Amino acid sequence: MTTAFQGAATSVALNDHHRSQIPTFHGLRPAYASSLTRNALTLPSPARSFSLIRAVSTSGKPETATEKRSKVEIFKEQSNFIRYPLNEDLLTDTPNINEAATQLIKFHGSYQQYNRDERGTRSYSFMLRTKNPCGKVPNQLYLTMDDLADQFGIGTLRLTTRQTFQLHGVLKKNLKTVMSTIIHNMGSTLGACGDLNRNVLAPAAPILRKDYLFAQQTAENIAALLTPQSGFYYDIWVDGEKFVTSEPPEVVQARNDNSHGTNFPDSPEPIYGTQFLPRKFKIAVTVPTDNSVDILTNDIGVVVVTDDDGEPQGFNIYVGGGMGRTHRLETTFPRLAEPLGYVPKEDILYAVKAIVVTQRENGRRDDRKYSRMKYLISSWGIEKFRSAVEQYYGKKFEPFRKLPEWEFKSYLGWHEQVKSLDE
Repeated sequence: MTTAFQGAATSVALNDHHRSQIPTFHGLRPAYASSLTRNALTLPSPARSFSLIRAVSTSGKPETATEKRSKVEIFKEQSNFIRYPLNEDLLTDTPNINEAATQLIKFHGSYQQYNRDERGTRSYSFMLRTKNPCGKVPNQLYLTMDDLADQFGIGTLRLTTRQTFQLHGVLKKNLKTVMSTIIHNMGSTLGACGDLNRNVLAPAAPILRKDYLFAQQTAENIAALLTPQSGFYYDIWVDGEKFVTSEPPEVVQARNDNSHGTNFPDSPEPIYGTQFLPRKFKIAVTVPTDNSVDILTNDIGVVVVTDDDGEPQGFNIYVGGGMGRTHRLETTFPRLAEPLGYVPKEDILYAVKAIVVTQRENGRRDDRKYSRMKYLISSWGIEKFRSAVEQYYGKKFEPFRKLPEWEFKSYLGWHEQVKSLDE
């Protein structure tokens, strides 16, 4: 599968052709931008940290800023961190929700849909998508999803290319029951859709090899790092019930660190702020030779680098992938990710955070057709983008480490694997 890297070079050339056609945009800072600080935080390093996700009881509907931006950006700003008007609209007797709530419910992992084959009055329902880093699904959650599909859906569960479940056909009146049941059975739909980090991929096969296990743990840590913190999800679906989640101390420290001005220190969303990201954001982690996650199609692609003994040492990072485009609009295009640099293993969370913040600060918010990070990199070029990321990362990226060619991996057959996914 060597053409993936050859294709990356072709993609860069293609994007150079399009670069001049994309209208220039200098980014929109979220409402808290003026409060960014570059003062380092002193953080404890406990043996194990427990992060309490709690509801934030702030009320109000902020005033709309005057900068040119898309309607969705205004919905986000006025939403009190993705709550209003969804929380009110869910209480009405109508079978559907309004335009603003339709955009906000995506952050909760759901899309409003209707049967396009029917004429006349629309038959509305909702699709729910779970979030399962590395494709790991506890037995309890699978059995729960299976039951929910029969009781409240159309009797089917769909597996997605990003290692999640989709449950279709849920009526509005049943949404809270279905969501709360998922939450109480080791599951979540938080961030499976919307303008934030989506499900983080890694090779799902439980192969007993250090680099595979390290890739899966890294994917889980990245997913935890970029999970929303303001409690809006639990406010709406379980009435603000508190959930304690166990996180590695390095995740908590990386999230809270503001030594390079990445955070909104007074915000319940230290990384996302009021506006979250300009568009969806996709990340995958893999090991050399295994491209089962389509690494170059992601906003960030992370590849484990090991020493001669197979011990993980760090990561090669690719940026700027994405296969979507707008039909008949030639200034939109698919793009393969290109090399950004190498980081030691202890720096991966800080590097990922720096990339996300660079997109948060500079990605387009006026026209959603051009809001993915691939358009920012195509417009700037990789050198300018790398320089911007390094400001938030706090150091230079090291040169890429040499990797073997990609292969087609068939998981059929005999492989040494872990005895339990909990190992």
